[in-house]
Amino acid sequence: MAEPFHIVRIVSDERGETHFSDMVRLPLDSDTRFSFSFATRKDHKGRLLFRQTPADYDFTWHNAPERQLIVCLDADVEVTVSDGERRVIRAGEIFSVEDVTGRGHISRAVDGKTRRSLFIPY
Repeated sequence: MAEPFHIVRIVSDERGETHFSDMVRLPLDSDTRFSFSFATRKDHKGRLLFRQTPADYDFTWHNAPERQLIVCLDADVEVTVSDGERRVIRAGEIFSVEDVTGRGHISRAVDGKTRRSLFIPY
């Protein structure tokens, strides 16, 4: 089982003062779409998905299930597209996957690091 995502909350009280609240823990369960990873159930009205992929993943050709932005939170990912171009998306960078049809793309772990990502459909 993967460690849950921790989210620190800032909240307002009835007098308008702001405070830190206890962290929200978003548990990660076995991913229903990809057996090699862990993910939250879609959260925030079904619009956000947090995913953890293992340090050794090498996911062959696949399509995005829908157009989505992917935010690499803490590790890089190598992505290869069908024309043969290969790029490394760095931790902290955002990429848009829009290949919902066609041959798709390949995703691989970089430097043997587990990657935690945020998926935002649009």
